[in-house]
Amino acid sequence: MNSIPLEVSELSKSFGGGRMFPWQEKKEPIKAVDNVSFQIKRGEIYGLIGANGSGKSTVVRMISTLLTPDAGSVRVFGFDIERDELEVRRLLNRVSPDPSFFKNMSALENLLFFARIYGMGSDEIKRKSFEILSRLDLGDRIREPMLHFSRGQQQKVAVARAFLTSPVMMLLDEPTTGLDPASKLEVQNFIREVRADHDATVLLTTHDMDEAERLCDRIAFLVNGRIVTEGTSLELRSQIANGRPVEEISMETVFLEITGKTIEEDEEVLVHG
Repeated sequence: MNSIPLEVSELSKSFGGGRMFPWQEKKEPIKAVDNVSFQIKRGEIYGLIGANGSGKSTVVRMISTLLTPDAGSVRVFGFDIERDELEVRRLLNRVSPDPSFFKNMSALENLLFFARIYGMGSDEIKRKSFEILSRLDLGDRIREPMLHFSRGQQQKVAVARAFLTSPVMMLLDEPTTGLDPASKLEVQNFIREVRADHDATVLLTTHDMDEAERLCDRIAFLVNGRIVTEGTSLELRSQIANGRPVEEISMETVFLEITGKTIEEDEEVLVHG
């Protein structure tokens, strides 16, 4: 198995375009991801930071083999996402912003169902499920139907499900969406602990600058489907310092000065533009 966990090279994806009926005006396709390239090292947490709609989730869906790229390539530990789809899927686990569950089943039953696909025994699943959900402050609700869980609590179970099988590569797509500040901190601490315990490699997408800085070893800004800069938080601050003390520069300021707009303004453009 290749020692490089993730290699993304010149990745592009467009949606739409053409016309539904011959008499309609032809529409241009919308480029969601535009020539994106990056690598992640073993044991690293790499952050793709951008507004909602900037292309982060499209990148994750292509890496996880749920979408086929229009151009470019992705290798996960040397396996190509198109030629070696099954091998890639065995190495990955993904947390999405909209996790799905069997709502009438308990959190434990959902985790049992998922983990058996990976060949885990029932006793091992129960032990690890209780351990992970306890760390996420849900241990006392492990046998409750998911129907009774809030959106944020369901997201915690999604995080537990993803880490249950001790994966070597994690794709965390907005993993703290819907969580209150205390729960968000619990999940962030858990991600750091699991990375340390299992040497897991993590691709994190978020539009939360504080979360990115708290978790990520390196950060890339994704704007309109393109990576505009990449580096450690210190390196990104240094790019715009111009004699200012780097420790006094916030990541929001870095994003503003590099992209020309705040992340909230970028979201407004993507939604209404």
